[in-house]
Amino acid sequence: MADPSSYRPKPGQIPESPGVYKFRDEHGRVIYVGKAKSLRQRLSSYFQDLANLHPRTRTMVTTAAAVEWTVVSTEVEALQLEYSWIKEFDPRFNVKYRDDKSYPSLAVTLNEEFPRVQVMRGAKKKGVRYFGPYAHAWAIRETVDLMLRVFPVRTCSAGVFKRSAQIGRPCLLGYIGKCSAPCVGRVTAEEHRELAEEFCDFMAGRTGTYLRRLEQRMHEAAEEMEYERAARLRDDIGALKRAMEKNAVVLADATDADLIAVAEDELEAAVQIFHVRGGRVRGQRGWVTDKVEAVDTAGLVEHALQQLYGEERGDAVPKEVLVPAVPDPAEPVTQWLTERRGSRVDLRVPQRGDKKDLMATVQRNAQQALALHKTKRASDLTTRSRALEEIAEALGLDSAPLRVECFDISHLQGDDVVASMVVFEDGLPRKSEYRRFQIKSFAGQDDVRSMHEVVSRRFRRYLQEKQKTGEWEEEAARAAEEAAGAARATGEAAEATGDVPGAARATGGAPGAAGAASGSAVPPGAPGLTEATGTAGSTGTTGTTGPAGQPLDGPAEGPSGPIGEDGRPKRFAYPPQLVVVDGGKPQVAAAQRALDELGVDDVAVCGLAKRLEEVWLPDEDDPVVLPRSSEGLYLLQRVRDEAHRFAITYQRSKRAKSMKAGPLDTVPGLGDSRKQALLKHFGSVKRLRAATVEQICEVPGVGRKTAETVAAALAGAAPAAPAVNTATGEIIEDEATGTAASSNGGTRP
Repeated sequence: MADPSSYRPKPGQIPESPGVYKFRDEHGRVIYVGKAKSLRQRLSSYFQDLANLHPRTRTMVTTAAAVEWTVVSTEVEALQLEYSWIKEFDPRFNVKYRDDKSYPSLAVTLNEEFPRVQVMRGAKKKGVRYFGPYAHAWAIRETVDLMLRVFPVRTCSAGVFKRSAQIGRPCLLGYIGKCSAPCVGRVTAEEHRELAEEFCDFMAGRTGTYLRRLEQRMHEAAEEMEYERAARLRDDIGALKRAMEKNAVVLADATDADLIAVAEDELEAAVQIFHVRGGRVRGQRGWVTDKVEAVDTAGLVEHALQQLYGEERGDAVPKEVLVPAVPDPAEPVTQWLTERRGSRVDLRVPQRGDKKDLMATVQRNAQQALALHKTKRASDLTTRSRALEEIAEALGLDSAPLRVECFDISHLQGDDVVASMVVFEDGLPRKSEYRRFQIKSFAGQDDVRSMHEVVSRRFRRYLQEKQKTGEWEEEAARAAEEAAGAARATGEAAEATGDVPGAARATGGAPGAAGAASGSAVPPGAPGLTEATGTAGSTGTTGTTGPAGQPLDGPAEGPSGPIGEDGRPKRFAYPPQLVVVDGGKPQVAAAQRALDELGVDDVAVCGLAKRLEEVWLPDEDDPVVLPRSSEGLYLLQRVRDEAHRFAITYQRSKRAKSMKAGPLDTVPGLGDSRKQALLKHFGSVKRLRAATVEQICEVPGVGRKTAETVAAALAGAAPAAPAVNTATGEIIEDEATGTAASSNGGTRP
């Protein structure tokens, strides 16, 4: 636990301007992002007596090791920068609402020649008109099915549309009157677009005029005794009214508004949003989040507004946003929403009337969502806890393995041998910790040897990080002290019986204790550990302070290796409690041997064989067989399958790249931009191979050292033999790429 006074900025160092600040932990990772009207006042509030801080704030400041800030000119800029940084760094102590992308919307692709009506999820696209989001896709399909009777707009995919146009026959919807069949020319593109625009107008709430027009046409048809057409219009009106009934009027003044309600307790909060357009509820969505920071209802509302409208523009931001509590101050948030819409947005709490009643309905939905989430989460936590306990009991572990790492090897007949490492924490995948490996120590197919190499490399890196932070030296000194104490006790007992010579008594009878006491930090069989260097710190920018108020400048080296601009560690910093390997007894023995060689004795190892789903342990002749209904077995299978999937994906991508590789791909340090510049300058690899170093240096961006490397690499690579047309004897050569083309159009290097 860090002392906040160790990185507290000096008095007067923090400006009073508005800005955004970041707290980083000892590894350099961003753990909290906040904004302030006055940076000095806000940051000073974190460095008071810990007993006066909220428990979550106290946890955050004691986890942090540095604080940095960026000054902006206005509070609106601070709001925008805070949203961008939360998206970029994903800080663990910030409230984050998730799963927004999963809600379906009704979309009309007005950016196509023949607009299509469809269910669409994910990020919004330019030129597409959206309605919703809806809670369920089936609700959209029911509404569309009713409206296609009146607005027969295309709903088929591009493939079906193209196929129907080729064969000159529409699909089933065209035959039953629920599509105007523009694919076969029943309507022109202009007529079909007019239909799509009428569909959008009706969905946007402009229903009264269209219904009155249909009723008038129905009466005219009846007067002209065209009873069949009148009956069809009557049925169309009924279908539209049924579609309208699915979205009853809730606000009589045709209001466009979003209503946001929050239900919360000490640990979690649920947010529900109703989208009202034209006085009707057009969509609904909700999120549940952990309250990992000390935040009130107004703060939760502000975070929800950022999530809702952070990437929206224009009409997607309504004229009115109704909330249970207005953020303080409200002006920056209101101005930010106004800028995103392009016109004034009213942010307020409803006080009376229909809007207050509707807000109460949204609030009830939020409370029900929170209660349902707690029920599901409790069940899920119970299942995962039971699975971890079963694994611990079956493997004889002292405690449940909260962090599990699984390794798998993948190759194609001995080529492109790769390995994967996946991480599960508390029974859930932690994909940011996944890692991939290329087998380097040998060529060919040997899963056992590959497993030994990968596990060795993973834990060698872990020991290197421990050495950087001094953890290994402390453990070695503690072990040496314990060994020396045990040796002295043994010597005294032996001396009392007269069984030990004096020389042995003088040394304490503990061979190697002196070496341990000398502070040796390298265990037997751990090559390369002494090469690890670096100290913990944090990347500093303007206004960054570290321990004792010292500026943190230069690249950071944390316990998990170099810290990138995203503030995340790049290497293996944290050890697992259990290592799972995809395989049987040989693979388990290889993994255990790798740990033994490195002196790692606090990590358990097991293997899961695919054939009978047997769990193998090191030095055991018989496997552990878990019941087929065991939650522990299900979790191990899930971990193993995820490692297999991750390894297969990497192996396929690597094989695909190798199939496209050319001579320049083997040049170290040569990126895509300079490859393209070289080929553009010389025209082909053949001409580049014939060029001198001075000629290569003429290419923009290529220095002499790089030119020498390119020339040496191409000189060492044997030029490809030209292809010959066997019919004419002609040599076929592709000047653009420097490769010979075969008579059937293929190429070979």
